[in-house]
Amino acid sequence: MTKDLTPLPLDHLALAGARGAPALVDKAGMWTHAELDAAVGAVAAWLRAQGMAPGDRVASWLAKTRLACVLPLAAARAGVVHVPVNPMLKHAQVAHILADSGAKLLIAGAARAGTLGAGELPDDCVLVDEGGVPLEGEGLGASNAGPYDLAAILYTSGSTGRPKGVMLSHANLWLGAISVARYLKITPDDRVLGVLPLSFDYGQNQLLSTWAAGGCVVPLDYLTARDVIKAVDRFDITTIAGVPPLWVQLLEAEWPSDIAAKLRRLTNSGGALTPRLVLGLRERFPRADLYPMYGLTEAFRSTYLDPALVDAHPQSIGRAIPFAEVLIVRADGTRAAPGEPGELVHAGPLVAQGYWQDAERTALRFRPAPDFSEHGGMAVWSGDTAIEDEGGLLRFVGRDDEMIKSAGNRISPTEIEEAVMAGGDVVEAAAFGVADPRLGQAITVVASARGDAGAVEAALRERLRRDLPAFMQPQRYVWLTALPRNANGKLDRAALKTQVTS
Repeated sequence: MTKDLTPLPLDHLALAGARGAPALVDKAGMWTHAELDAAVGAVAAWLRAQGMAPGDRVASWLAKTRLACVLPLAAARAGVVHVPVNPMLKHAQVAHILADSGAKLLIAGAARAGTLGAGELPDDCVLVDEGGVPLEGEGLGASNAGPYDLAAILYTSGSTGRPKGVMLSHANLWLGAISVARYLKITPDDRVLGVLPLSFDYGQNQLLSTWAAGGCVVPLDYLTARDVIKAVDRFDITTIAGVPPLWVQLLEAEWPSDIAAKLRRLTNSGGALTPRLVLGLRERFPRADLYPMYGLTEAFRSTYLDPALVDAHPQSIGRAIPFAEVLIVRADGTRAAPGEPGELVHAGPLVAQGYWQDAERTALRFRPAPDFSEHGGMAVWSGDTAIEDEGGLLRFVGRDDEMIKSAGNRISPTEIEEAVMAGGDVVEAAAFGVADPRLGQAITVVASARGDAGAVEAALRERLRRDLPAFMQPQRYVWLTALPRNANGKLDRAALKTQVTS
């Protein structure tokens, strides 16, 4: 891929596909790419008519309606900044996002809007029912926004304190869409099932990368794995993007072989795939290419692993995606040697513009790239530890602030979790270091068991005594029916850590 592709305004993605080809399909029917563009123009014109000035923020708190799918492009066309709010968030979290972003407009359904209490809607923010926003009518033409103009503020899930807004430009989102569309090899014939929240960078990219490739999105708000199976069958889905907890649910469901065979592509981010999950997905969906990926909202996406390498390197996060430069850096700022752990640093045009109105936290995470960077400029210092092997493949070790320091050893919680789950008798697991006067930190595992937890724990302890060194043995297990998740469907590690340390 060329590295100098000129970023276009984000709303130009509505013009990327063949005009008569399907762009969006749901229970209400089908939109062509021409109809998608018309809807983008109509909503953009409506936003302008509400008195929204360039740079103003419009927030949306919506299920995966057609309006929710259109708003990222319509706001960009109108010159305003989109602030998507996860529909699973509660009113207090929404109130914080509205106040922090300075949103002038909130578009929401009546049920959600009705949960906002007195004073939670800022005085200068107008609430509009989603039914009042037209998807047809006289529209605005494509914009001529600059590549570094602000297009969106995506708020983190808030699992570690209050949500913070990541500022994304037209270039960030445009190049992210082009990059993913190309390395996933999405075609106009693909139908991508949109199961992830559209407020999640990975979820929003389901829309943008598919439309960049001229493909079709099928948005789905699902309650059970069975809903996903029905949608794959009804809409001839070729691609699903997911996070590990979703794959666990889908593998536990019954899939008719003819429906499973429709899937050509499975993409994963938001947590590492365990070898057992890889094996399960391979067996259940034999015709699907599997793309493990690693990313962070501050840099959109960093790496992907080519499907041809998954079986031989199931624990790898692959190599840098197009337009990204990924570096492994020692504490002194120099390049780490192959096999040597270091901080994963992401440079290049996918790096976000920082945190909205938070210079202090921006300065901590966004810093100049190391001297040996080819791209230079501002980089995201992830806080994640990774290792690059002799062949250039990367392996995620863990977050520095999550590493367990026990008896003088630095232990990756990911390694403990993979070992716990390797036997197949544990559904999910999360490992933490808990203060211990003798060890510094003792390893505690929170997990859900297949069957009787007592019997599973006894067998697990016996197996791990064989598989792990003494210093990596968990001291305590906490068994739950199901592990809690945050609003993006990831394991809520902060809540779990609070539970085991309080």
